[in-house]
Amino acid sequence: MALDVGSKTIGVAVSDPLGWTGQGVAVIRRKNRESDLAEVLRLVREWDVTELVVGLPLSLDGSRGPQAQQAETFARRLAEASGLPVRLQDERLTTRQAERVLVDADVSRRRRRQVIDKAAAVLILQSYLDSRRRDP
Repeated sequence: MALDVGSKTIGVAVSDPLGWTGQGVAVIRRKNRESDLAEVLRLVREWDVTELVVGLPLSLDGSRGPQAQQAETFARRLAEASGLPVRLQDERLTTRQAERVLVDADVSRRRRRQVIDKAAAVLILQSYLDSRRRDP
């Protein structure tokens, strides 16, 4: 399961059982730390997840800014709460890529706002899955 953790929402994607492709499954509207973690853990149980990937929003130069630090903190809390391995995956430009894919698919602006975080989570997951196949 991959998460695109933003300040207002968390995009969620899961892979197929073989770990080849990702598909978006949810967008969680953030409320507070406990509620956010509880909802992610509910989805972990629902989808029988064995590993988590959290997008790490590095700056273009590769440095860690405040958003990356928040993602790392969320990943640590998630690892503690779930007992599962949590990986960080570079997510530079995934939201922009997701926006481009949705525009190319002629998705309305209103609908894009509803699914952009889910689409970004799919890109994060796919990038992670592809890197695992390259570097076993």
